[in-house]
Amino acid sequence: MIFQLPSITSFVNKKALSVFLFIFSVVTLAAQEVIKEQPTKEVPKTNSSKKMKVDGVIATIGDYIILDSDIDKAYLEISSQGGAVKDITRCQMLGKLMEDKLYAHQAIQDSVKVTDTEVKTMMDERLNYMTEQLGSIEKIVEYYKKNNEEEFRTYFFDILKENKLTTEMQKKIVDDVQITPEEVRNFFKTISKDELPLFSAEMEVAQIVVKPKISDADKQKVIDRLNGFKKDIQEGSSFATKAVLYSQDPGSRASGGFYKMNRKTPFVKEFKDVAFSLAEGEISAPFETDFGYHIIYVEKIKGQEVELRHILLAPKVTEESLQEAKEKVNLIRKRIMDKEITFAEAARTMSDEKETKTNGGILINPKTQDTRFELTKMDPTLYAQVSNLKENEVSSPFAEEPQEGKKQYKLITVTNRINEHNADYAKDYTKIKELALKEKQIKAVGKWFDDKIKDTYIKIIGEYRDCAFTNNWLKK
Repeated sequence: MIFQLPSITSFVNKKALSVFLFIFSVVTLAAQEVIKEQPTKEVPKTNSSKKMKVDGVIATIGDYIILDSDIDKAYLEISSQGGAVKDITRCQMLGKLMEDKLYAHQAIQDSVKVTDTEVKTMMDERLNYMTEQLGSIEKIVEYYKKNNEEEFRTYFFDILKENKLTTEMQKKIVDDVQITPEEVRNFFKTISKDELPLFSAEMEVAQIVVKPKISDADKQKVIDRLNGFKKDIQEGSSFATKAVLYSQDPGSRASGGFYKMNRKTPFVKEFKDVAFSLAEGEISAPFETDFGYHIIYVEKIKGQEVELRHILLAPKVTEESLQEAKEKVNLIRKRIMDKEITFAEAARTMSDEKETKTNGGILINPKTQDTRFELTKMDPTLYAQVSNLKENEVSSPFAEEPQEGKKQYKLITVTNRINEHNADYAKDYTKIKELALKEKQIKAVGKWFDDKIKDTYIKIIGEYRDCAFTNNWLKK
């Protein structure tokens, strides 16, 4: 959960809410942002004539140690992701590493579960990305100054497992924090008028979608073809080869329809329901989602994770169906313009988009889960569709293809424009609640650090004891 509200940044800084960053990626990426916020006293610089520095333990946090070279590795991680390190002091980096070690240490004490399968999946994803960036696994090994791939994988696995423990511990702390309407009200009352956050211009948008109709006969053709594939595979054909040759899913076609997924993986419900109902080695019957018709083959079940392949086929849309959809959307617009029906009524009775029709076509912002879209953060495609519309003006019908081979027609309107303004408790309750919750979460994290530092064995060695840390690591 990372709240991104640029228009209130200055306010958040004044309230000291930006000291803590919720980290949900590799630890050193987050360090780049967090460290800049922490005032520290740098370790005295060593004489530049000393070319070699003996590596050794500089800090111990519970069952974890930090080596002087770990600071250098953290710098390397940030640099490898394109981050700037020139303004990050060694004291600041050490403070951040100690925070992460304490999170990981306490996660183990609290029996937070992180499986090797989860970590291996994370590692495969990261290595695929890194290989794309550097060109080969050999170059990655060389970049990280390891002797061979096996040594690098062991090193990287340990880092990712610790990072996952850190993330899960952070989530455990903040997920337990709830906020009441009374607390939100009291939070808002503490803000002076000259410190009220400035919210950017926003708009609320509604749409009507008309999809070409597909005949039962055309649907049956696709189902029969998938059943044919299933029969061929059961008789010895390769599922992966069939997927490469025939699947219409661009995201998995090249890999033979392969996906790894668990219950939390963001697949549509119908797909997940079928995937988790199959035994290892079983092929599903054809089933339908909004994307078309699928068959799934489960290769392996590893605990809560499923490795599968699938083939997607979408029924073909005829030119006659496209023309009928186009005529329908034009007729809907005419009825709205002639005031026979409102846009909301038309959406509820004639739109083919089930996610929005019951709400009169109103779109939900996927980032905030409310109905407002901040203009500076809108999806470029959506912004292009609505930017020139006046309030309650209905667009001309236009065609779009949200999925491969799934053409549809759309009307869109702006139901409300909210100009840039200072926070108003009644109008901006959701955003104010978000801020109040974040402040409470940060206080909870601060208290957690105070409590756990007192109860955990912590030792800092040598010149690093001169650092002015944000947290009370020296227990003074």
